[in-house]
Amino acid sequence: MRIAIFTETFLPKWDGIAHTLTHYLKHIEKRGHSCLMFAPQGAPESYAGTPIIGLPSFPFPFYPDLKLVPPVFNVKKQLAEFKPDIVHLVNLASLGIVGMNHARELKVPVVASYHTDLPGYAKLYGMGLFTNPLWAYFRWLHNQADLNFCPSNYTKAQLETQKFERLKVWSRGVDTEHFNPQKRTAEWRIRLTGGEPDAFLLLYIGRLGTEKRVDWLRPLLDILPKARLAIVGDGPMREDLKKQFESTRTVFTGYLKGEDLSHAYAAADLFVFPSANETFGNVVLEAMASGLPVIAPCSGGPVDMVTQGENGYLFEPGDIADMCALTWRCVMNMEHTRQMSRAARAYAKTRSWEKILDGVLEEYTALIQTTQKNHGHIPQSQTKFKKQYSSSVTPSM
Repeated sequence: MRIAIFTETFLPKWDGIAHTLTHYLKHIEKRGHSCLMFAPQGAPESYAGTPIIGLPSFPFPFYPDLKLVPPVFNVKKQLAEFKPDIVHLVNLASLGIVGMNHARELKVPVVASYHTDLPGYAKLYGMGLFTNPLWAYFRWLHNQADLNFCPSNYTKAQLETQKFERLKVWSRGVDTEHFNPQKRTAEWRIRLTGGEPDAFLLLYIGRLGTEKRVDWLRPLLDILPKARLAIVGDGPMREDLKKQFESTRTVFTGYLKGEDLSHAYAAADLFVFPSANETFGNVVLEAMASGLPVIAPCSGGPVDMVTQGENGYLFEPGDIADMCALTWRCVMNMEHTRQMSRAARAYAKTRSWEKILDGVLEEYTALIQTTQKNHGHIPQSQTKFKKQYSSSVTPSM
């Protein structure tokens, strides 16, 4: 199979989308398929055997970390030379329009995947006036695709309410060897508890941005005077948060990756995740794989993963008191918390990347076959893609 990807974000930016795509590209290579990616400029020239064509971009006004490629570039020549059997538009917003138009011109089926709740973020950033226009825009884009993936059943229901069509869930996996309770060490326990390894350790891992509501964790330290909190990650709110948590029992580590990240997860006792606008929430699944029960809102992706009282608790999305009460319950009942820890790990072990990504490839195959049947489309050659592509492109005139 020959797969062309147009993604609105990729490395060096590290987020849930890049995390998913790195696993995806490794899986594509492992399964022997050929892939070509178009991404914002600054991405590596290749990843896991996939050539990457970088295109000039600009920061999205509501969410500056997201870099958008204007939909004015013409890469039809590069795409046609690759001869894709299918085009996948990841986090369709701007560059995806280019991919959509070229795919239609070349009569290639199109899959789009929805990853980020930008309409919800607009509200959180005080720009609620744009929420409905954003929904209308994304609905218009996605309803041109032959198939739309979304990360969770909760998000699927949300998109159905917004009249998105042809929806299927593409969930996420986790590496249960990398994220593992056995990565717990005395060194990391001491580091994250601020030198009090016997204290109950609460953990947050993720971006430090307004939409994550990390400030909601502050009251936990008032109702749990013997607990410690570790905040792992970086973002525009880091300095403000450090001031808010000043003189509390909180450790800020900054951004962690690799073995350091897996050690940080395993060192904790409970994962508390306040964000209510997650379409999936990779960190929730990583925490569960590390043997941590999860406290998360009854909103977004965590709803698919957290079973109330079994492997964690879901609180009312707008109720900080409910979040605090459920966290207090976990700290006060360690026997039940340890039971939930084992259940969290058991759940995570059912979520392998291999199984989930093979499911994506099966959906590709079914769509290609349907397109052939309905439109007489003949898939391109399955020979391995070897041509070297230039990163230079020309704007459409």
